[in-house]
Amino acid sequence: MPNRIIIIGAGIGGLTAGALLARRGYNVTIYEQALVPGGCASTFKRRGFTFDVGATQVAGLEPGGIHQRIFEELGVELPEATFCDPACAVFLPGETEPIKVWRDRQQWQEERQRQFPKSEPFWQLMAKLFEASWKFQGRDPVLPPRNLWDFWQLVSAMRLDTLITVPFALMTVGDALRLYGLAKDHRLKTFLDLQLKLYSQVNADETALLYAATALAVSQAPQGLYHLQGSMQVLSDRLVEALEKHGGKLLTGHSVQQIQTHNNQVQSVSIRQQKTGKICTDTADHIVANVPVQNLIELLPSFPLWKLYKNRIDKLPQPSGAFVVYLGVDHQAIPPNCSPHLQFLYNPNAPIGENNSLFVSVSKSGDGRAPEGKATIIASTFTDAQIWDQTSLETYRKLKEQYTSEAIARLSSYFHLTPDTIIHQEAATPRTFAKFTAREKGFVGGIGQRVSTFGPFGIATRTPLNNLWLVGDSTHPGEGTAGVSYSAFTVVRQIQSSH
Repeated sequence: MPNRIIIIGAGIGGLTAGALLARRGYNVTIYEQALVPGGCASTFKRRGFTFDVGATQVAGLEPGGIHQRIFEELGVELPEATFCDPACAVFLPGETEPIKVWRDRQQWQEERQRQFPKSEPFWQLMAKLFEASWKFQGRDPVLPPRNLWDFWQLVSAMRLDTLITVPFALMTVGDALRLYGLAKDHRLKTFLDLQLKLYSQVNADETALLYAATALAVSQAPQGLYHLQGSMQVLSDRLVEALEKHGGKLLTGHSVQQIQTHNNQVQSVSIRQQKTGKICTDTADHIVANVPVQNLIELLPSFPLWKLYKNRIDKLPQPSGAFVVYLGVDHQAIPPNCSPHLQFLYNPNAPIGENNSLFVSVSKSGDGRAPEGKATIIASTFTDAQIWDQTSLETYRKLKEQYTSEAIARLSSYFHLTPDTIIHQEAATPRTFAKFTAREKGFVGGIGQRVSTFGPFGIATRTPLNNLWLVGDSTHPGEGTAGVSYSAFTVVRQIQSSH
């Protein structure tokens, strides 16, 4: 059995794939350019505060959830976590009462009926699509299929109840709103745009309906979104523990420079050791790339099949970047009964992002993220990565200062932020994410879950090169720790099936 596997990148997808492959008897080495594993789900510390870099919540810890299934196989305990309830409190422009996305299904139904009268038929459709899609995904389909084995896994996952989703496979959320006469409900549309931009990178008019059905319902019981005790880093740490327990290796501070091939099959990688600058080569039977697909196409020399693949990636709409403000504050800055996650939209006539909207995560007392009597506030907005990439250093600094001051000013309308309550403050831009996570231009969140890029039309875990695999938020089923873990689980099964 071919035994040697190299994994590029120690994000959650790479760590999951590595730990599972090591558990199943493969010789696994993970190369990570950063000094800390976890990618966008890692953390950093400042003055006693622990900040989650990007991801601040996790799904799939419930019985039967993807993380629970994976951790059970690995023989490692799940991280301690509490439910986010409500999962999010959404403030629309000019409103002081939020729309609360409750975990309890009945409570959420009552909330949305009160907030969006006459919309219940739309939500009932979404619930039916979610139920069928969730059962389908739980049977481990391979999407999109690229060979007979993949196709058989896809067909085997289908049941009669899967057929309900077929008429809606080419629809967007905007199409469903029009179907139910809700297209002119501006308030509902604004709420959906905010939530879907967070999960799918695009608004309701562009988001694939079947993806949205899951994204909008996964926060309700018996599923849910979780807040990890300690930080998001705990998830990475447990996966590293499992990797090493089963004989795998993680080498941080090692950047893969290129993938070498022969006769349409991967052979080796060249690696640069960050500390010394030394370049070395490592051979493998399989290579798993836990990188954005935009990064992957830069790692290989050009040849006909790869050129076609690259052309498709080049034609994808540009993903978003993120601007993030990290605040360590005195606890008096936090309003009473503050939800762990909040969304704010400021100008109803401007696009979501570019400091017009903020997604905010707030630490809980005793959750390990802040000293006693203190708290962390992490606020992010989507931004065009190009405006940060193609600018002088002086312009970049001014833009960063402008975005920071605007974000804090807007946060101050809800939080009590003053020079006395703000203990630590810093910001990250797409340039920051590009530097520390090595993601192309600092792109976050994958490729956007449009109909043309979701499910059967998405980017496959199989690539045009034999034994080169892709995991992460570019592949099905999309972004988030649960999504990238599904893609890793798929690749592990595909590798095993090839022997």
